[in-house]
Amino acid sequence: MNMTFDELNLNPPLLNALRDLGYTQPTTIQQKVFSVIMSGRDVVGIAQTGTGKTFAYLLPCLRQWKFTKDKVPQILILVPTRELVVQVVEEIEKLSVYLNVVAVGVYGGTNINTQISSLSNGADIIVATPGRLMDMVLKGVVKLKLIKKLVIDEVDEMLNLGFRSQLKLILDLLPLKRQSIMFSATMTDEVDALIQNAFNQPVRVEAAPTGTPLENIIQSAYEVPNFYTKVNLLRLLLNDEAMSKVLVFTATKQLADQVFEELEGHYTETIGIIHSNKSQNHRFNAVKQFHDGSFRILIATDIVARGIDISEVTHVVNFDTPEVPESYMHRIGRTGRADKKGIAITFIVPNDAERLERMETLMSYKIPVTELPEDLFISNVLTEDEKPKVYQPNMEMKAPRKAPSGPAFHEKLDKNLKVSVKVTRADKLREKYGKPKTRGQKMKKKK
Repeated sequence: MNMTFDELNLNPPLLNALRDLGYTQPTTIQQKVFSVIMSGRDVVGIAQTGTGKTFAYLLPCLRQWKFTKDKVPQILILVPTRELVVQVVEEIEKLSVYLNVVAVGVYGGTNINTQISSLSNGADIIVATPGRLMDMVLKGVVKLKLIKKLVIDEVDEMLNLGFRSQLKLILDLLPLKRQSIMFSATMTDEVDALIQNAFNQPVRVEAAPTGTPLENIIQSAYEVPNFYTKVNLLRLLLNDEAMSKVLVFTATKQLADQVFEELEGHYTETIGIIHSNKSQNHRFNAVKQFHDGSFRILIATDIVARGIDISEVTHVVNFDTPEVPESYMHRIGRTGRADKKGIAITFIVPNDAERLERMETLMSYKIPVTELPEDLFISNVLTEDEKPKVYQPNMEMKAPRKAPSGPAFHEKLDKNLKVSVKVTRADKLREKYGKPKTRGQKMKKKK
């Protein structure tokens, strides 16, 4: 028999909030990690995206939170993206509807003064990206010395995004006497090194072995030759009405723009795009419209993928394979949530063989390849990136061989020649007057 939230050591305000939200049973990671966090031990949770890990750390943290009139931050939650900051704050607000908890989100890409104003009114919980949090600390707006609980969510992605130095600075500023909680979908050497340096004998809790595909996700792949054939295949697949909420991942923002331009005319007002070059308002609005069903298709890059926590995504389409195999796990984890089935489709070009092998090795699972539809138009048009590169051989031009020469010797100019010549007085007078000069005949001696 599955455990219910009533069997956990939750107080009435949290239980009432969960009932209002329609939640009755904790997920595997929520059930496993609750008692460990409540014990006060440091925790490392390994859980794939979509397993309910946000509630897994919020429920015990809110259960142990104590009201103070000073509104001094007691809990610090670090996440990699601004979208994830907003969503974690929203989850806190849902769970604390019967509690007097104030949570403030701190992230870049928006006016820092607005966030400073929010913090000046006091905050019990701060949810932040590392970069903007350090800005606040340097300005003296945020004091970290009284933090009792530190939560680092999506730590593997945080390190991938280059937040290593900021994380180290933040950890150095935090009090030594604290509880540290970390959640990651994958365990890498960098994550392990961070655990060794910043955690005190943490308890490791796994919802599923690292790298294993989620059971609720059906994976498949299509072998296609080039970009425009991928576009044709995607259009063909989208004719299926079952693809009602589709998340399309690309490796770069330039590729995301290209795919959007190719599809925009066919799916007017039902397709959106988000990547790091888009404004903050554009990104929030695109996610919101995808969430409420206004957008049927959302094109995204890996960088912002972690900030998309949307239920009922029917299909994830990997327009290309990611460079990092762990990113594949995060991509497909956007579907198959809340015990619902999801479908993940990956387009593979001939150069993807090595990446595909790394993905399958990580999962210990071979992705089945599906035959291309008979009515698919195979394009022969290549993009600039796909065209064969003609490399000019770097031929080294050799200088002509010089004739052998002797020692380096140059005749001096006449004026520089040093010759020892005796000059008489007569010669000097001749040079001066043009003819010899004399003193005249010497006077004869008188006899």
